[in-house]
Amino acid sequence: MLGRLRTILGPPAPPRLPRVPSGTRYYAIGDIHGRRDLLEIMITSIEGDIARSPECDHRIILLGDLVDRGPDSAGVVAYTRAWQTLRNVRVLAGNHEEMFLAAFERPEALRHFLKHGGDETLLSYGVSQTDLATLTLDQLFDLLPRVIPQSERDYIASFEPMIIAGDYVFVHAGIDPAAPLAEQKRSDLLWIREAFLRHEGPLEKVVVHGHTIFDRVVDCGNRIGIDTGAFRSGVLTALVLEGDQRRILQARAENSGPAEIGHRERAR
Repeated sequence: MLGRLRTILGPPAPPRLPRVPSGTRYYAIGDIHGRRDLLEIMITSIEGDIARSPECDHRIILLGDLVDRGPDSAGVVAYTRAWQTLRNVRVLAGNHEEMFLAAFERPEALRHFLKHGGDETLLSYGVSQTDLATLTLDQLFDLLPRVIPQSERDYIASFEPMIIAGDYVFVHAGIDPAAPLAEQKRSDLLWIREAFLRHEGPLEKVVVHGHTIFDRVVDCGNRIGIDTGAFRSGVLTALVLEGDQRRILQARAENSGPAEIGHRERAR
């Protein structure tokens, strides 16, 4: 009987794959963490990709954590701002941007910021190594607003918590699997880890995220993690989405030479 029904009805339709809106191409870039050198190479690669298909509506999303740990956070922010004058570039807030902004509010938050790679950020903005080594915490706290202008802080404070495109949602850290997207807490979007990473069931949309470092892109069906630890691995990853297709771009810094870009197709 089952065989006869299959003959009558035909083969089952293939499962619908997640898609971004028709006519758009999304480039999602993982945690940069002060690696301006890798961001430069990634921008060059994406611009070349765009030039080969000018008919698409190209949209670029940075998944947060532009700052800290790497050597040139100020340069990363400057390059991002300049790119936004040319392209549709949106930036998500990461937990390191939250720590950066909190460092201007109270000395204890500055202490926490410095423990998590903030010293490299301050050096990139012009705070001297001598100041970092000799100033008291209160003295350094008083110095910060004179070194990093309010306009820079306002720009970083404008980063978004979440972006939705078709069947995908882009966030920095992840989402609370127990809450609908409309009810997500900002703290979870920027900081969540284990409760999100352990969740194996379906989610409202496929989550594209950074925050947690992996040595390769991790595609679990319900989420795609693309933080490959650029600040320590020398590998910056971007996920390219068009229709139901996915591609990976990676900018790599080789010990013996400048960063280079690698392209890799992924099975759906």
